[in-house]
Amino acid sequence: MTATVVLIGLAVGTYGLKAAAPLLLGGRDLPEQVARLADLLPAALLAALVLVSTIARDSTLVVDARLVGLGAAAIALYRRAPFVVAVLAAAAATAATRAL
Repeated sequence: MTATVVLIGLAVGTYGLKAAAPLLLGGRDLPEQVARLADLLPAALLAALVLVSTIARDSTLVVDARLVGLGAAAIALYRRAPFVVAVLAAAAATAATRAL
């Protein structure tokens, strides 16, 4: 019974948060600073998620082959390689590091 109540509460809360912005703004444009922040925030959150999932294990920092793969992918993307090439570069760098 408790799990059902929690699930319903989370569903209502999620729907409420998603509906709040259109209801409150009502077709008005966001201020320019907020719009710029909204454009940049997803990329920053994704980068933080990737970094944390790469170097964290059981609330400790771990430097291993995954970090080398992340570096290889970052270099490939910096050099404007296609995403598939960046993924393959990361996999190859990680595998080569683990093999050593």
